[in-house]
Amino acid sequence: MKILLIEDEYKIAEFVIKGLNAAGYAVTHLDDGEKGLASILEGEHDVAILDLMLPKLNGFDVLQQAKAAESAMPIIILSAKVDLPDRLKGFEMGADDYLPKPFFVEELLARIKILSKRYKSEQVKELKAGYLTLDVVTHQAQWFDVSALLSQREFSLLAFLMRSPGSIYSRQQILKHVWDISFDPETNMVDVCVRRIKRKLDRSQSGHPSPIESVRGVGYRLRMEV
Repeated sequence: MKILLIEDEYKIAEFVIKGLNAAGYAVTHLDDGEKGLASILEGEHDVAILDLMLPKLNGFDVLQQAKAAESAMPIIILSAKVDLPDRLKGFEMGADDYLPKPFFVEELLARIKILSKRYKSEQVKELKAGYLTLDVVTHQAQWFDVSALLSQREFSLLAFLMRSPGSIYSRQQILKHVWDISFDPETNMVDVCVRRIKRKLDRSQSGHPSPIESVRGVGYRLRMEV
């Protein structure tokens, strides 16, 4: 596996490279955002590890431009920006994972393995639950006669629910398992995301309700009847 490390702090870069090399990964290290974005768009690596405070082009801009160019490369943010608003912003812009500094290289390795397995699995199949299908490459959802393109966040949430139809998940569980965010009672991130999915799929002329069902006082689930 080839890893792209975009990090301008050389001590941190050396620490990461040493750990990844010991685990058998080949690492390409770049120290500014412009070179990092160019390498992401070339698509020659399996996973990118992205710092946020970079010279020439900051990490958020790198992430935004990579996703705008429809890069499919998984991106892990590795940053000293540990506040919840920064983490939420990273996920909203399309980051696949967010690991705050300081960190253990063993945890970074575990996250890389999970992410690479998920993407390899998603590249060879689509998710299907009854009349609901989800293309894991294009993020296109099909619900009866309605086809809708989902954002990264919407795709991740719907894919999570589709893997266990009928199972009820609380907002706390969704935040943790879908975006690896600790529960914050002040955030309505899950509710907003569900509303957007429903709005995109509720345009069906078939009269069928949304495939996502709200369970009052508990959370959400994918309807068994789909």
